[in-house]
Amino acid sequence: MEYHNPVLLKETVDGLNIKPDGVYVDVTFGGGGHSREIISRLGPNGKLFAFDQDEDAQANAIDDPRFTLIPENFRFIKRYLRFYNIKEVDGILADLGVSSHQFDVAERGFSTRFDAMLDMRMSKKNDLDAFKVVNDYEEADLSRMFFDYGDLRNSKALASRIVEARKEKAITNTGELKQVLARFLPAHKSNKILAQIYQAIRIEVNHEMDVLKEFLEQSLEILKPGGRLSVIAYHSLEDRLVKRYVRNGMFEGEPERDMFGNFEVPFKIIEKLIVPTEEEIKINNRARSARLRVAEKK
Repeated sequence: MEYHNPVLLKETVDGLNIKPDGVYVDVTFGGGGHSREIISRLGPNGKLFAFDQDEDAQANAIDDPRFTLIPENFRFIKRYLRFYNIKEVDGILADLGVSSHQFDVAERGFSTRFDAMLDMRMSKKNDLDAFKVVNDYEEADLSRMFFDYGDLRNSKALASRIVEARKEKAITNTGELKQVLARFLPAHKSNKILAQIYQAIRIEVNHEMDVLKEFLEQSLEILKPGGRLSVIAYHSLEDRLVKRYVRNGMFEGEPERDMFGNFEVPFKIIEKLIVPTEEEIKINNRARSARLRVAEKK
């Protein structure tokens, strides 16, 4: 099963500061590119655990005694590592968003390039899919979703149009969704707007913001002091959550200061922001919006 080159491969794994006998976690296994790079830097006693809830990714499991693939959502990282008697790790890597493979498989419904059933689930075990979101959500919830997760300023009009159209018949596939929203898709920027619409629905279907928050909080608990967190985000909402959490251990607001105006933070920022080179973007267009942040637990 073909997967594309992992984004910011060297920079992300370099950020982990691999120790040959360390224990590491790749929570977004995908095609296994980042995992293979981590394993190449481990000694015989090192260990790598990887997570991926997508059944397709499990075909790429690495045949190596140091490697374990856990076929679950990484929001349960702490629970499943405990199952393997792992309470602390030396580093955690996350490459968020949708893999190139998921975009390229038409029937998954992730890509604006294909007509497909409204699905967009990263795991087929998920009860909620894009069909239910588009056809069952209240207008106000659709509007909130498009505004918050798609950065669409005309979110209310988009939601209203969907609700109006589905009164006549259910919207079952991406082609029908495009037709319903055709008036909002001017030719010169239809792909960009569609990508924002799809992104909003996908984030809702997979609860991506909640998953990311739960993952970041658990990462702080299971990283050893001096352990590294290396995270690639692809849109501003994700990146903002990562940035705020590694900066002050909170997703909103500011931590309490002492009488001298100081406050304790859980991480030390190793790299403020790393972005792909122009050359990498030419080779791998998916890298275009990637933002890498690396932090070390104090």
